[in-house]
Amino acid sequence: MSDESAYVYAARRTPFGKFNGGLADVRPDDLAAHVIRAVLADVPDLDPATIDDVVWGNANGAGEENRNVGRMAALLAGLPTSVSGTTINRLCGSGLDAAMMASRQIETGDADIVLTGGVESMTRAPWVLPKPSRAYPARDVTAVSTTLGWRLVNPAMPKEWTVSLGEGNEQLQERFGISRERQDAFAARSHQLAQSAWESGFYDDLVSSVTPAKGDAVVRDESIRPTSTVEVLSGLKPAFRPDGTITAGNASPLNDGASAVLLGSEAASKTLGDPAARIVGRGIMALEPQSFGYAPVEAANRALARAGIGWDQVGRVELNEAFAVQSLACVDAWPIDPEIVNTRGGAIAIGHPLGASGGRILGTLAKVLREDKQRYGVAAICIGVGQGLAVVLENPEVSS
Repeated sequence: MSDESAYVYAARRTPFGKFNGGLADVRPDDLAAHVIRAVLADVPDLDPATIDDVVWGNANGAGEENRNVGRMAALLAGLPTSVSGTTINRLCGSGLDAAMMASRQIETGDADIVLTGGVESMTRAPWVLPKPSRAYPARDVTAVSTTLGWRLVNPAMPKEWTVSLGEGNEQLQERFGISRERQDAFAARSHQLAQSAWESGFYDDLVSSVTPAKGDAVVRDESIRPTSTVEVLSGLKPAFRPDGTITAGNASPLNDGASAVLLGSEAASKTLGDPAARIVGRGIMALEPQSFGYAPVEAANRALARAGIGWDQVGRVELNEAFAVQSLACVDAWPIDPEIVNTRGGAIAIGHPLGASGGRILGTLAKVLREDKQRYGVAAICIGVGQGLAVVLENPEVSS
């Protein structure tokens, strides 16, 4: 057993496109290959043949990203055929889980350099037909969308577990009394901070533009609406209950995109350069499926405990904003200043292409810690079917 640490060396992502937007014609395996090439361009001294593994996240797996998109993307990106690849699925947490798995490989000495990331094209997610138990059924068969949420549900599942993602979060709203006004204010903040971060150049070296075969290059996240205000958002209709609080404006949109994070050991710095951050803690939490939005609370607490630090030492938090209500529930549960959360915008504005979001928040957090000269940060994400993940990063530049 090794006592090695795992470090973040480089991170890249595509712009996150709108559903049916600028990336709609780009296959998910091509998005993944694009971001692999982009992150490797940031470490020009690395011989790709020395990459020990590719660990990739994807939540769908039913369309063009089937048959192990991590391996396929590595091949499409031009990596040597000797570089292995695997794809893992923890739904919305897939990209962060990929980095967590890779960090364990490095810490145990099983690997020196691992390329991680994730991809999702929610636009291109296919419809699927259940296979009949016998040929030529007389009844109609319904095509089911694989874009988001439950599908082909096992009837043995309790009904309360299989409510829609939105309904589950309306239940969180009732549980914690989080008003529509707070949700809209949180969403407006996300858009304003994301726009400000783009204008300041924060994302310039994190995002690699994509040019589809047909159409214009996509250079920025397409879902950001800088004119969003509480007043504007308050006029939107509830999406899941007639008298509900969740709208299209205070929840993350459907998106397409990919992210990549290059991890390595301390020795890997000889070819990769100075690390951006060290992974010092990981946490996983599971609870009732309908309460998935609250799972990051204990996942982050566990990650901090394993890092040996407390919330009072955390300078920044990147929490994936699946819904404003679940984000607020988590932030309220942590003893932190809400202003340290998602300081460059969050998923409500930037987007949430499921498998890619974990890599986005991890790469963003590493850069935020450096820019803001903070030592510790937490990246956390909620996951459908009742799970949450969290990673604690340490900034080596202020580690003492």
